[in-house]
Amino acid sequence: MRVKSALTVAMVSGFLAFPAAAVEWRPLEEVKTEVLSRTGKRGAFAEVRRDEVEAILQSIHSLDRDEWAREWCKTGLKHEAEGDARAKQGAPAHELAEHYNLAFNYCMLGRYPTASSPGKKEAYAHSVRQYRKAGQYFEPPLQIVEIPFEGKKLTGYLRIPKGAVKPPIVMNWGGVDGWKEDRERPNQRMLKAGLATFSVDLPGTGESPVLYGDPAAERAYSAFIDHLVQRGDIDGSRIAVWGGSFGGYWAARLAYTEAKRLKGAVFQGGNVHFGYQEKWLVPAFTTGGATYLFGAGSLLEARNQAMGLKTMDEFLKAAPKLSLVALGIIDKPSAPILGVNGKLDDQAPVEDIYLLMEHGSPKEARIYSKGYHMGATPGMPEDDVAIMITQWLKEKLSK
Repeated sequence: MRVKSALTVAMVSGFLAFPAAAVEWRPLEEVKTEVLSRTGKRGAFAEVRRDEVEAILQSIHSLDRDEWAREWCKTGLKHEAEGDARAKQGAPAHELAEHYNLAFNYCMLGRYPTASSPGKKEAYAHSVRQYRKAGQYFEPPLQIVEIPFEGKKLTGYLRIPKGAVKPPIVMNWGGVDGWKEDRERPNQRMLKAGLATFSVDLPGTGESPVLYGDPAAERAYSAFIDHLVQRGDIDGSRIAVWGGSFGGYWAARLAYTEAKRLKGAVFQGGNVHFGYQEKWLVPAFTTGGATYLFGAGSLLEARNQAMGLKTMDEFLKAAPKLSLVALGIIDKPSAPILGVNGKLDDQAPVEDIYLLMEHGSPKEARIYSKGYHMGATPGMPEDDVAIMITQWLKEKLSK
């Protein structure tokens, strides 16, 4: 373990809001090595250029959040300026989409994994602007949907396959670090399969006006479904949901609470009961979280941000209340659920999939015996899991 060196870096950088002995953070040099291992290959780092990433990492000298955000955004803003200049010159749509999408990815990495400081919040604002610029040139183009909600506003991104007439639709979202702007890769796969997509922010992230654990979070999802049901350009009788990572919970919960309006729900790498208990959470937030870029301490920080909490003790008290067992709904009928995860996941226990299968309506599952978070498996193409999920969704939505 790297407890001593990791804690020293965390304390110097001002990351810790709870007793230092509780958490572990990766040292800066390990973070840089991990970034390079992911660049151009997987996750949030798949869509950026290695030479530019190497230059950015050379300019980062600490784990200070604002320094991290500033250095990534310099490259993002450069690409945005290039896109703006080429737009004035009448450049083709595919070139402009590339410029703005690169700009978005760099600024998104500036706010990654969560917008927890002024600099990271600024990086997120840049990334949203850049993504929407790119979206004008997507095929099919991005539609921004805004819905009034309890005196606030819900925002989602709608994509409809070109030429499709009232296609079925998948409302989808990621976890505490993957927001609605980050859903392009799974969306592209679903669009090619003839499914419309509607990407939203997990409560407590991005532009969501409600926190993860608030009663209003469920009502917000239902408001999105209300909107989709009444639209004339999609088939509101064929709606499915897909939640990833910490967002998987809401897909499973909606499968129960919105059983009559959903054709299916994908619960990928999430928690429904065991993953909200202290017995699981303390190891995940201290010596676990090995697949999280900045280490287990960063996982706690991102989840606390989504919940509107400050400390691990607060999280440990609040999380069990979210359990589908505690809510008394796990034995009730549900829409079809597909549980997906790796058996070796250190962020969400695979036992929560088994628990779902033991209660209520029959469930389906795909568990990767050598897989980690969300089913990611060494030696297996990253898109294999998404391909399987997309096929399942298409089957459920064809009925």
